Amino acid sequence: MERPDKDLAFMLQYENVAWYEDGAVRILDRRCYPRTVSFVTCRTHEEVAQAIADMVTQSAGPYPAAAMGMALAAHECRDRSEAEQRAFLMRAADRLTHARPTTAKRMERVCEQMTEAAEAAWKSGANVAEAIKARAIEANNSRYRKIARMAEYLVGRFPQDGTILTQCFAETIVGMMLKEARAKGKRLRIFCPETRPYFQGARLTATVCYEMGFDVTVITDNMPAFVMQNEHVDVFTSAADAITMDGYVVNKVGTFQIAIAAKYLGIPYYVTGAPDVVHPTIDTVRIEQRDPKFVLEAMGVKTARDGVKGYYPAFDITPPELVSGVVTDRGVFDPKDLHRYAEGGVQAYEVVV
Repeated sequence: MERPDKDLAFMLQYENVAWYEDGAVRILDRRCYPRTVSFVTCRTHEEVAQAIADMVTQSAGPYPAAAMGMALAAHECRDRSEAEQRAFLMRAADRLTHARPTTAKRMERVCEQMTEAAEAAWKSGANVAEAIKARAIEANNSRYRKIARMAEYLVGRFPQDGTILTQCFAETIVGMMLKEARAKGKRLRIFCPETRPYFQGARLTATVCYEMGFDVTVITDNMPAFVMQNEHVDVFTSAADAITMDGYVVNKVGTFQIAIAAKYLGIPYYVTGAPDVVHPTIDTVRIEQRDPKFVLEAMGVKTARDGVKGYYPAFDITPPELVSGVVTDRGVFDPKDLHRYAEGGVQAYEVVV
């Protein structure tokens, strides 16, 4: 069967996100891509967790990285008794789950599924590491196909010749959105805010758009309102690190202010992703505070005077009043009516960015 990552950009291919093989996990280093194409090789699951914490991979990248990290953990403890292996994998799952706090609930579901694959392998006598890797690939297939359905609904909201504003790097949905637009013959012009301090929009989103043949322009993070007002933007769209059941969107810091400007200018904002049943209200979300030194530099070059302070919340919260629709694999939902999505049943692996 054809893999759903076919015809997507380089960095969205499974092997170039995170891949377990021969006792190691190889992760594309997104901190320097695309100017430098290099991979971080992890020999232990602890190194995988550290790579996730250090932003070697971002957006949805940590989820397959965690899954492949569980395969690596199984390889690490392969010569121990089954009971010892089970305890080792439980500890590894906890470490990988909590590599970044805001997405811990989703990471927990990923690791739970990999643990289920291990249990099945112990019962059948199969190689545990390979069984977990196979489940990780299966989860990737399921996620990419689900996102392809989201892309159909999202692109359906775009005009034939549309101008789209993105935010940060929306991972798979960016590739699937463009693939769907190409299939529908829609000619899109895309503006990508740079997304400091890691510049994911400038480096990652723009690269995917360019590689897939679309007109793409990078703007600084303080330009979205001007661009929406003067460049005839039709739609603002982003993915989300969490969508709570009461309709709040947790995404890369800066999303909230763009949504405010879009609302003022009458431009719809569509967020893609599955509502998180593990977050019934916004009160259950913890906003990650990252090292403030990163806002005092740009790609490793210091820009501020020594002695001044920085402040770096990784995410912000956009209230449902600013969201035109939550685009899911089951259609577009009003952000205040997400219980209807949950009523359709939720799969164990619902990471959909």
